[in-house]
Amino acid sequence: MTIYPKMIVDALATVTYAGTKKNLIESEMLADQPVVTPSKSPQGEVVGWNVAVTLVFPRETDPFLKSTVKAAEAAIRYYVNANANGSENVNADEDWLKVMVKTEFKSAPRPEDDKLLPEVKNIIAVSSGKGGVGKSTVSANLAISLARLGYSVGLLDTDIFGPSMPKMFQLEEARPYAVEKDGRQLIMPLEQYGVKLLSIGFFVNKDTATLWRGGMACSALKQLIADADWGELDYLILDTPPGTSDIHLSLLQTLAITGAIIVSTPQQVALADARKGIDMYMNDKVNVPILGLVENMAWFTPAEHPDEKYYIFGKEGCKNLAQEMNVPLLAQIPVVQSICESGDNGLPAALDVASPTGQAFLSLAQSVVTVTNRRNVEQEKTKRVSVKE
Repeated sequence: MTIYPKMIVDALATVTYAGTKKNLIESEMLADQPVVTPSKSPQGEVVGWNVAVTLVFPRETDPFLKSTVKAAEAAIRYYVNANANGSENVNADEDWLKVMVKTEFKSAPRPEDDKLLPEVKNIIAVSSGKGGVGKSTVSANLAISLARLGYSVGLLDTDIFGPSMPKMFQLEEARPYAVEKDGRQLIMPLEQYGVKLLSIGFFVNKDTATLWRGGMACSALKQLIADADWGELDYLILDTPPGTSDIHLSLLQTLAITGAIIVSTPQQVALADARKGIDMYMNDKVNVPILGLVENMAWFTPAEHPDEKYYIFGKEGCKNLAQEMNVPLLAQIPVVQSICESGDNGLPAALDVASPTGQAFLSLAQSVVTVTNRRNVEQEKTKRVSVKE
């Protein structure tokens, strides 16, 4: 049987590309006509066929690349075998048919990890040992306060499974768009309150759980880092998930993090988990400097009695931990009802610099600038982590 290029094109038309929900031909992913050449025996007899096709993907990091290539190979074998044998007999001897699917990319290749974000001066990870201590609230208000001080700031929501920044920045319905830069299609971060912002929450249904395995989540996170046009930044704040996980390891292996800020409440159960977070960064395999601790929910002050303090979660737990670990206590943030309300309404407390809470976050930002500058003078630049899994 003779194999013609059209037969290969028809086979590819049966394969759906998940990125467009159309088949490969309709998606215009076939670079050129398939190349079909016979294999001949020493006697010159045709004993088989070689098929070579080239598929064009949007970018090298396309999450559907591997599955699409495998599906294309399988479809070609299935279609050709079915026609060659007069029936859909896909178990026929495949030695006579060799299929090669090559790939090309519309977008230029992603830079190597060591060359990512060359225009970002400082990368600050905001972490917590456990959830519910207000880490995202601190991250959002810190970013806004740094912007208020005149710095160029980006905020990356790295909590793939529980993104909260779209709501906190009143951007739940917003969607980033792509721009072409240096031959690459890059995501343009949204901007709100003077802060450049990206979150997986912009790309998934806000009412649906994100059911991804660790590898897929880390791949999505890397796209938000490497395939985005962050531009020049004085500070890129990473709002990390609570605890320690694949996401943290992926961040440490992808970026040279300037330093980490640990957020905790004063209660002992939170402080015990905060110690684990500190240990993760100070581990000799990681070696990321701890810039300091933030004690959130340090005390409760009723709106009617602004001079009163009620230590409902314990008193000065983070202050004592900071002394024990020999790291700075950057700020003590009080519990004020308006913090929760402002976050839910997409108007973070740091926007009101005249309020006690706004002042507290502004003071935190000033402290972060001071400890970061000191760290950069006294310590070498952090290296990406190399951890054998």
